[in-house]
Amino acid sequence: MSQTKQGHSEGEERHSALLNNAGAVRAICSAVEGTLGPKGLDTMLVGGQGDVLITNDGATILEQMDVSHPAARLMVQVARSQQLLVGDGTTTATVLSGALVAEGIAEVLKGVPVAKVVAGIQEGVRLAIGYLRERTRQVSGTDDPILYRIAYVAGREREEIADLVIRAAQYAGTRRLCEETYRLADAVVPSAAEHSEVWPGILINRQPSMLPWLAELPEQRVLVLQDALEPEQTEEEALKTESGFKEYMLRRNRFRSQLEQLAKLGIGVIAVDRGADPEAEQFCADRGIFLLTRVPRRELRLLCEFTGARPVRRAALEKSPEELEVFLGRAGKIGYDERLEKVKIAEGGGRPAVSILVGASTREVGGELSRIAMDAAAAVQAALRGGYVPGGGTIELAAAREIERHRETVHGMEAFGLSAVARALRKPLAQIVVNAGYNPLEKVELAKASQAETNSDAIGIDCDTGELIDCLEREIVDPALVKIHAIQAAGEVASAILRIHTVVKMKPGYTERD
Repeated sequence: MSQTKQGHSEGEERHSALLNNAGAVRAICSAVEGTLGPKGLDTMLVGGQGDVLITNDGATILEQMDVSHPAARLMVQVARSQQLLVGDGTTTATVLSGALVAEGIAEVLKGVPVAKVVAGIQEGVRLAIGYLRERTRQVSGTDDPILYRIAYVAGREREEIADLVIRAAQYAGTRRLCEETYRLADAVVPSAAEHSEVWPGILINRQPSMLPWLAELPEQRVLVLQDALEPEQTEEEALKTESGFKEYMLRRNRFRSQLEQLAKLGIGVIAVDRGADPEAEQFCADRGIFLLTRVPRRELRLLCEFTGARPVRRAALEKSPEELEVFLGRAGKIGYDERLEKVKIAEGGGRPAVSILVGASTREVGGELSRIAMDAAAAVQAALRGGYVPGGGTIELAAAREIERHRETVHGMEAFGLSAVARALRKPLAQIVVNAGYNPLEKVELAKASQAETNSDAIGIDCDTGELIDCLEREIVDPALVKIHAIQAAGEVASAILRIHTVVKMKPGYTERD
């Protein structure tokens, strides 16, 4: 065997874990990269029982894929983190991560120490994020026209989706949208009807235990009970005794008095996270009170925020009307929508809330439109919180140019890691161009040269004509937070994968506590 072949074989063996992980990462990226950009295509997911899901949403693709390889799972976690923190940009984050892993491995295979490559990648990511922060443009509020363009781009150029999201954002208000705990994307709800609408309130995914006589109620008070709506329980053995039965009847009578007190307080909605006594169900139905049982904690929390209600335990029903009144919320409009099978509440006395009902002719189409609307809603909220940057892969290309300039001043081997980051940052634009049917080598270099000549961060490629365009002039923009988090997540996962030297199978039953 020649020395060249022997060295090549030894190199592959030394980096076998790295190459294996790189193959898994590449497989994950290939599943979503074809969906990137305005000309991106759909992916068909097929289940074991013949179930079929066709979608363009990167987060959905990665979440529903059957993934077993450890490195591939890291990529899925990147997408999950992107979706959780900013709600959009999962495909970009995945593509960047895959490109950064591939470029980093290329440097390692040349003989550059992994530690040096990782250090360079971390420095490059830091420089790229700093550059994006410097180039971020701010949004003035929900009435800023640029928000519509952000919703339009993130909503895959569907005007009806952009209109819905902007109307919802304006109703919720800038202050509400900037709260860390509020997610406008969670307000998107698939509708059984073919038309879409913005409901100025919340929807509770529960049917009243017994439909009240009134289909819609005027302003009412709201009671949220983190308990069951029933009298105190009496043990079976106690019921067999005379004193036990008397105690049982006493508790039943006291419970009836409590129900009467609730009706006198003008309560129109009682939401509980457990069940309800049949007598309580009938009592509420007779008096037009919406009794919602077994409501999930998340929806109870949403109801409290919107109406201003404070959750109580069953013991609070023994309080006087004056004492109990301070725990009640208010709602100006309450009704049950039989088509949606949800309770609709509007004009709450607490913090603003809105629901985006996305209608479609079929469940499958409705599901995809809902995912598109969620992306658009997340993008609008991210832009309000952190501003926007030129889209279409242009800002990443500009950041790559800045990193290349910095690389010329670096004398150590970390420079190879910086080069890896610069090349990886060109990947989003290159993939967008590929999906549009053009040569990425030609178009990316053309955009790169034009950016350098004009000192612009917004020169990109028109996916319809292949010509150079100014993305800011065309209002092709993305939320800065989406880009920043995607680059940061890509740097973290690439560094983690590159540092893996050996893969060892754990013993059965191992936990972190061991």
